[in-house]
Amino acid sequence: MFSFSEHQTGLEGGWSGQWDSLVEETYSQPSASSGSSQGASLQSLVPAAGSDEKPRRLSEIDADSSPRISSGSGELDRVLGGGFVPGSVVLLGGDPGIGKSTLALQVAGGLAAEGRSVLYVSGEESAEQIRLRAERLPGLGGSLQVLTSTRVEALAGPWRELEPSLVVVDSIQTIQTEAIDSAAGSVAQVRESAAQLAATAKRVGSVLVLVGHVTKDGSLAGPRVLEHLVDVVLTFEGDRAHAFRLLRAAKNRFGSTQEIGVFNMAGHGLEAVENPSELFLEERSTRAPGSCVVPLLEGSRPMLVELQALVAPAPYGTPRRTTLGLEDARVALLLAVLDRRSPIDLLSQDVYAKAAGGVRVAEAAADLGIALAIASSRLDLAVPPDTAAIGEIGLGGEIRRVSRLDTRLAEAARLGFRRLLVPAVCHREFEERQRQDQHDQTKEGASPPSLGDCELVPIEEVAQAIDWLKRNGIPGDPT
Repeated sequence: MFSFSEHQTGLEGGWSGQWDSLVEETYSQPSASSGSSQGASLQSLVPAAGSDEKPRRLSEIDADSSPRISSGSGELDRVLGGGFVPGSVVLLGGDPGIGKSTLALQVAGGLAAEGRSVLYVSGEESAEQIRLRAERLPGLGGSLQVLTSTRVEALAGPWRELEPSLVVVDSIQTIQTEAIDSAAGSVAQVRESAAQLAATAKRVGSVLVLVGHVTKDGSLAGPRVLEHLVDVVLTFEGDRAHAFRLLRAAKNRFGSTQEIGVFNMAGHGLEAVENPSELFLEERSTRAPGSCVVPLLEGSRPMLVELQALVAPAPYGTPRRTTLGLEDARVALLLAVLDRRSPIDLLSQDVYAKAAGGVRVAEAAADLGIALAIASSRLDLAVPPDTAAIGEIGLGGEIRRVSRLDTRLAEAARLGFRRLLVPAVCHREFEERQRQDQHDQTKEGASPPSLGDCELVPIEEVAQAIDWLKRNGIPGDPT
């Protein structure tokens, strides 16, 4: 059957007006025997349309009646906004081998060990393979219920019998429903299977975690409607050559999308990293030119990251600009600003810039750190090891303000940094706030707060930062 449906055309009741918009989709009605048998379909767990609840006033709804469920992982709870919300649907995506199934199995096994009913559905591995993988993960116990099936209808019986608090489906691309006659992983199958699972989870009150594949460009495979069906979209990212894994929320109806979770892939599974700054900086070379530490913010979490740069003569006439973990456009912009607004010559130089540790830096506040790393390599002057920098650079070379300087400063001081290059406007605001706090504390008879030995160095423009580096930089090793 060929049709111009709303899903293909994108126009309600109209034509798409485009070539190649004719899509063949084959539908077959489910057999009467399968639809009428007890527990044969997930639809039997969802009340009929005539039994829908009546509208209720918003003030009459008690939000505390369904408290969040802790996942057992502080990093995952941070990204979720405090834990799983009963009846929510979470989509977990990431590159192959990044640790999606490991994280899902650890969370499921941990909740099962606490006495909760958990159902782990796998369409990719056998029960024996899951057991072998679970043996190297500590604290799972043996109470986790495992179901190996690729049929949506096969979940109805165990779902009704166990009444699980958490259901994990690994992966949604391998699940198919008998309501549609097409191969697993097709657009129609993924859309219909996810819709049935999500509707059941919301009606029953179970947390549903769907593990999803990604395409070669890093986006979630399947129809875009899959991301609209779920409540939370989590992306697991990181370089498989590094042990660090970052968990981000691209969509979260119950919390912030700015939080980040950091994990370390070890031989016994994923370990939560509570102090990522220490791990990111533990291999830093303190006397090598071309390095600068930047205190970044990922949601409410401060994190110190080392930015590195290498400037070398261009042997073939046309200079190269190569970045890793940084935005290409941002580095190109900073190179143009350095060339026009400072005495640094970069037109005939190859520039290589990266964020150490496999981290991806997208915050504009890292501009000053990137510029200092590039200038440090070009001048062969190392940034002092006890110095960090933060600030956004404008096209005129001015250093613009950053948010939450107090949090960044506290994290830098905690790790032993004694100087922090900051925008001059932030320095003035910070000093004014400090004077006001000291006045209030003195008036109340308490001692004013102390920042230790950490010093703020105000920087108004990028040329001033280069001059500061020339005066305070450490000459590189001549060898």
